[in-house]
Amino acid sequence: MIKYALACDKGHTFESWFADSAAYDKQAKRGLVTCPVCNSAKVEKAIMAPRLSGTRKRAKTHDIETPAPDKAPVAMMSPIEMELRTKLKELREHITKNADNVGEKFPEEARKMHYGETEHRSIYGVASFDDAKELAEEGIDVHPIPALPDERN
Repeated sequence: MIKYALACDKGHTFESWFADSAAYDKQAKRGLVTCPVCNSAKVEKAIMAPRLSGTRKRAKTHDIETPAPDKAPVAMMSPIEMELRTKLKELREHITKNADNVGEKFPEEARKMHYGETEHRSIYGVASFDDAKELAEEGIDVHPIPALPDERN
């Protein structure tokens, strides 16, 4: 694997991993390497400082740092990510407007419908991770409702 520092024609810089340099060349030629900020396919390799090992020990770095208990990981989103967030919000609103909220009784109600004890309808509610896992193991098709941060974010 090789990591390249890349830059688009609008000046945005980012990094990406490729199997080898030929894989990068092949994907770039087909227009598959795009800027995550503006989606431009006019991307070129940027100058990248080599990583040399030395005798000094260096602190480990991670892609996403583990925040302190009173903090949360945050990100600035590209237009594509904003569109996805909008679609997730629309999905959540559709579910809450068109399904019955059964609250804490979700696992029980889902089982009743799955086993034909009650008429099938769209429902939502709450379930523990263990309850959701058991439902899935029983072949009951359940999905988490996407949780989105407050609109002020």
